[in-house]
Amino acid sequence: MRMPHLGAGIAALLWIATAVDSQQPAREALSLALECQGGDCTLLKGAPQTAGMRSGFVRLKPGESVGWHTTGHHEECLVILHGGGEAMIEGQPNRPFAAPRAVYIPPETKHNVKNTGATPLEYVYVVAPVAER
Repeated sequence: MRMPHLGAGIAALLWIATAVDSQQPAREALSLALECQGGDCTLLKGAPQTAGMRSGFVRLKPGESVGWHTTGHHEECLVILHGGGEAMIEGQPNRPFAAPRAVYIPPETKHNVKNTGATPLEYVYVVAPVAER
């Protein structure tokens, strides 16, 4: 049995797939300055700039903290560049750290970061969605 419209149907599906794919913004490599006057300064904003990753640069004065929060269904990595402090994880002992260091925060974890040192604490955070299994 011959199906003359099958070729046209496949061509139409390919055209639709190409049109949908071309609507996705092209992502480009970026080089971002680590400049922040204080607090939390966003570097990567997530989609459509990235595939879902967010990032920022934080500078905390001695005694300051970012405040208790959770990143929801995202995992987080803190890359400590300068200074020292504590990662406070709800229900766990505080985790002291000093630069250079990386601190991992699992998804669905309420946490806070505090500068316990005498100099500014500077770090970059990277938050990424957890892959569905």
